Amino acid sequence: MSGTIIKVSGPLVVAEGLSDANVSDVVRVGSQRLIGEILNMSGDKASIQVYEETSGLGPGAVVETTGMPMSVELGPGMLENIYDGIQRPLPEIREMSGASISRGTDVPALNRSKKWDFVPTAKAGDKLSGGDVIGTVQETSAISHKIMVPPGLSGTLLSVEEGSFTVTDTVAVLEDEKGVKHELSMMQRWPVRINRPYARKFVPSRPMNSGQRIIDTLFPIAKGGTAAVPGPFGSGKTVVQHQLAKWSDVDIVVYIGCGERGNEMTDVLMEFPELTDPRNGEPLMKRTVLIANTSDMPVAAREASIYTGITIAEYFRDMGYDVAVLADSTSRWAEALREMSGRLEEMPGEEGYPAYLASRIAQFYERAGCVECLGADGRQGSVTAIGAVSPPGGDISEPVSQATMRIVKVFWALDSSLAYARHFPAINWLTSYSLYLDTLAPWYSKEFGPKYMTNRDKAMHILQEENELQEIVRLVGQDALGAADRLTMETAKMLREDFLQQNAFVDEDAYSSYGKQFELMDLILSFDEMSRAALEKGADMKALFAIPSKARIGRAKMAAPDRYKEEYAGILADMKKEIDAIIEGGEDA
Repeated sequence: MSGTIIKVSGPLVVAEGLSDANVSDVVRVGSQRLIGEILNMSGDKASIQVYEETSGLGPGAVVETTGMPMSVELGPGMLENIYDGIQRPLPEIREMSGASISRGTDVPALNRSKKWDFVPTAKAGDKLSGGDVIGTVQETSAISHKIMVPPGLSGTLLSVEEGSFTVTDTVAVLEDEKGVKHELSMMQRWPVRINRPYARKFVPSRPMNSGQRIIDTLFPIAKGGTAAVPGPFGSGKTVVQHQLAKWSDVDIVVYIGCGERGNEMTDVLMEFPELTDPRNGEPLMKRTVLIANTSDMPVAAREASIYTGITIAEYFRDMGYDVAVLADSTSRWAEALREMSGRLEEMPGEEGYPAYLASRIAQFYERAGCVECLGADGRQGSVTAIGAVSPPGGDISEPVSQATMRIVKVFWALDSSLAYARHFPAINWLTSYSLYLDTLAPWYSKEFGPKYMTNRDKAMHILQEENELQEIVRLVGQDALGAADRLTMETAKMLREDFLQQNAFVDEDAYSSYGKQFELMDLILSFDEMSRAALEKGADMKALFAIPSKARIGRAKMAAPDRYKEEYAGILADMKKEIDAIIEGGEDA
């Protein structure tokens, strides 16, 4: 069915004569067949957001509807690939048309000519339903791609073949209860705005190890959880996202560069292929999908990129994998919503954002979770959603930050004053929070004993006490504090500089395992505990602060992953001897 354009306003096109079309249908606009999506219908008039540059379009141009909602292609070939916001493969487009994307370019998301080795796991005669695995493809050396029966389909498997096939070749035939035969290929299509189904959802109970000490120990996120990273320009949002993508203990990473600067996306594209996955020694790209939709690309595609990314993540989750979705940044997505809402002449909400901003943000984050997948084997998978927020001027009272804070359970607040002081990650430990602490406490206790959470709470208490003491220090100076308060200030300084501060560009410090984090914090708190006991026995405060072991703690975070335990044990033993010697010296005097 086709209609004609009656109005063009930037990425918004209004066409008439589309009475049989539906909201969310994909359309082809004009002679160049630009890709668009119907936002709303009024009689036979459709308001369409076009995902490409609309210059040159005018009234009278033809609009054709495909009758299909905005969908993504799911199957082997997504890993190691780089897509734009509407799942067009950028490497293939570059080979075809050079460095820039020509308007109307229509390239399939999955390569139609590449053959994959399909190994069946089901056999003819098996009763199967949606989500059941019929075979596997070793997509990369790191990931085995499970080929599943599409959701909503069930019946008896009539035949299944082993061999090399393209994603569109038939690999199995399924007969449903009505006797209808369905040819199954290795590719599925799924509408991006509809959640993929699952059997049931769980409360997230396992932490996601990011290797970042302030995140893992103080403000952890669960696998299947949601987190926001708000912060002003230059506070390190993108580097935090990169660190999470590099080091998180998930199976798949989907990185969405949504409206961010092109040079930052270039850093990702140049750096990720050279990075080694700490889990298996393979290149990190072998378990990564990149979606690049930079700020100079069509604004409407920013919204699509978010949904494209989360749908790809849900597909890998359905295979039983743990997936992390990193969106950088949701503020640029919200700005795209605001622009389209303004062109649609909708009633604006706060700061011009549409009234439905909060519900759209909620729809994205609610697709995260830890689930039991469809299928008879009861496999479990998770999607962890982490979004960067870029509030203008760092003001988190603006609508996008506030709507995000109401949804997510982890809030890593980046602070420009910490960034200017070269303290990275610049996450403010006084304004950040994690609501997963209670659900993750049993896991920490099982792995490290109750001391892990006790140390964490004690460290937070010391950091909060330091903040209160800073007010007194500013007024009357540090010399006015008592010995116990001076020790609190000194311990807090060690926690800040030796534990929370982390260098993303030094190999030994870029990643810290849970065991190393636990031992390092225990070392700092042991110094506090021993020194406090020594002060009560009359030990000299300045002598305690000058012991050689204290300086060694600062260098201990650089210990090699296989050597840190013995190194920390040595520091602890020497520290005890040095403090005991100071106590004995004070008693002798």
